[in-house]
Amino acid sequence: MLLKEQYETVRRRSEKICAPLKTEDYVVQPIVDVSPPKWHLGHTTWFFETFILLPNAKDYTVFDPQYNYVFNSYYESVGARVIRTNRGNLSRPAVEDIMRYRKYVDEAMISFLEEELSPELQELFILGLNHEEQHQELLYTDIKYILGHNPLFPAYDIHHKDIPVVNNPGDSWLNIRAGVYDIGFAGDGFCFDNELGRHTVYLADYKISTTLVTNTEYLDFIQAGGYQDFRYWHAEGWDWVKNNQVTTPMYWYNIDGKWMHYTWQGLQPIMPDAPVTHISYYEAAAYAAWKGQRLPTEFEWEVAAPQLAWGQRWEWCESAYLPYPGFAKAPGAIGEYNGKFMINQMVLRGGSEVTSPNHSRITYRNFFHPSLRWQFTGIRLAG
Repeated sequence: MLLKEQYETVRRRSEKICAPLKTEDYVVQPIVDVSPPKWHLGHTTWFFETFILLPNAKDYTVFDPQYNYVFNSYYESVGARVIRTNRGNLSRPAVEDIMRYRKYVDEAMISFLEEELSPELQELFILGLNHEEQHQELLYTDIKYILGHNPLFPAYDIHHKDIPVVNNPGDSWLNIRAGVYDIGFAGDGFCFDNELGRHTVYLADYKISTTLVTNTEYLDFIQAGGYQDFRYWHAEGWDWVKNNQVTTPMYWYNIDGKWMHYTWQGLQPIMPDAPVTHISYYEAAAYAAWKGQRLPTEFEWEVAAPQLAWGQRWEWCESAYLPYPGFAKAPGAIGEYNGKFMINQMVLRGGSEVTSPNHSRITYRNFFHPSLRWQFTGIRLAG
């Protein structure tokens, strides 16, 4: 596929994700981790304008000089920005302004892509596409949080396709022999810098579940008093449970004795055999302890992944998010992309039902703070 076609495909998908929204939905920011949908649309556009067009396109004029302040996310080297907690206060620029901004930059990019790009510029362009695909997943998860915390529980789209139901065969385990294994990205194609530094690790004998934990299995944990028993929790996790009065996964409700959860179609009965989702690392680790098992390390997950069905949930791993051997941050703003977040976060592997097409691979390293659960996170056990 030509670069121009790749660009148009990715850009159209972002706007398609937002198509079911009302104008008011574009502006809401319920918590710091959730950004307003219109901010995502502006920020991904700002990336192409700032890093591709401004330094490289002859006679390019910025759409609005103030947008660098509005849509810069965390790039210290690019200048001042609206702090993350204040994105929901941006009633202006309006949604229609941001759509004009996207059109303006898209037209400039399509024209620019008529020329042959240098290898270095093409690499940056591909990073921009992958960056927008990451924000497409964030769009889905942020939209679900915005609508799922509205007291009316409005549907995002009653025609949105449900995830396939997993037929859990019960206790099914894959046994992996002890040995030395290669970890990290190798070969051609795109990857993020945190996947590089392919290296060998030694793994002892272990087993890993071939299926994800289901809603029914997690409900057993709830009904057995798992949220009331400190023995299963890390100390920090137990403080999180008590301070936030957590008793269920996010979006779960017990209404008149019936378990319901918020879905794309609104409030619906829980699907018993579907993989549990919107789980924090704290909850995943506590459930594993209750079962007398544990979470896999990210290395165990990567070695086993070719023999597993994965991609419905981001799967919490028992691994802190740390650099691989030889990791080095790139110079300039692009070097801020991953490296500076390598502290106080846990790794997730796999993908989810809202991960963009062609944006999943076995070596992909997602990462979040252990308390976060607005993403489509789930649990796979190891032992």
